[in-house]
Amino acid sequence: MTEFRYEPDLVRALLREQHPDLADLELRDVAGGWDNQQWRLGTTLAVRLPRTERAPSLLRIEQEWLPVLAERLPLPTPVPVRIGEPSALFAHTWTITRWVEGEPADRAPITRPGAAEVLAEFLTALHQRAPVHAPRSSTRGIPLAAFRDEFTRSVSVLVDDERAAAAREVWEQALAAPAWDGAPTWLHGDLHPANVVVGEGTLSGVIDFGDMCAGDPATDLSAAWILLPAGAADRFFDAYAHADPAALARARGWAVLRALNLISIGRNGRLGLPGGKPTWEPAGRAALDRAVAVN
Repeated sequence: MTEFRYEPDLVRALLREQHPDLADLELRDVAGGWDNQQWRLGTTLAVRLPRTERAPSLLRIEQEWLPVLAERLPLPTPVPVRIGEPSALFAHTWTITRWVEGEPADRAPITRPGAAEVLAEFLTALHQRAPVHAPRSSTRGIPLAAFRDEFTRSVSVLVDDERAAAAREVWEQALAAPAWDGAPTWLHGDLHPANVVVGEGTLSGVIDFGDMCAGDPATDLSAAWILLPAGAADRFFDAYAHADPAALARARGWAVLRALNLISIGRNGRLGLPGGKPTWEPAGRAALDRAVAVN
């Protein structure tokens, strides 16, 4: 993905057109973002404009569902407070959300073991049965067998044979685990270091809910290795208390797959390739080491 950037004058014009009471607040560009470009608006709000083909539909999911779910979630989230509609100035929807204070975890990793309980409380609250009309995804909450080719391509680039062998072992155990047979639950769908924020070494907020969907909670449970410091996964699952051995195996498989994806995107950033995120590579390598470690 080539990182296209909008100018702040466009944001200011959109605010004047559709939300004039907010148009004179201070506007500051925020680094990061994949599908959307973000600005901080005043001290308590943010503006998000879609910049990829899929981004408008992801924003619509957030606009419809996050206000409903946020009421029961124990961490701050970027709840939409105003919706921007397509106009002559900008052809897609856009959103004004609550600002979530904290530093993204790809820049400031979680270091406190107590974050395990914080994450468990958040996912316990989120992982409730989803309604039949909840969004579904072709890449989240589904059986890992759909990603065999992706895993094979991703693991083949690891130069450390021992780490690659450990990743393959975890992956095969995940594929062999019984499939999820419960009712689909709500998922965040994209819990990785750039989509959570950290304060004082612990998880302080969860952002970017565009991939929220209904499905197998193992996708989200991979965050025990993707986000938490080494040795904290057991503490997380003790607190979460709803994961059987099969869910644990599937979650580790998801963690390995997602860690490899972070490494790949991070490497692209290091090499200066379009869409790369340099901070994701060290985050992905640390996550992979945690996911394949023998307990």
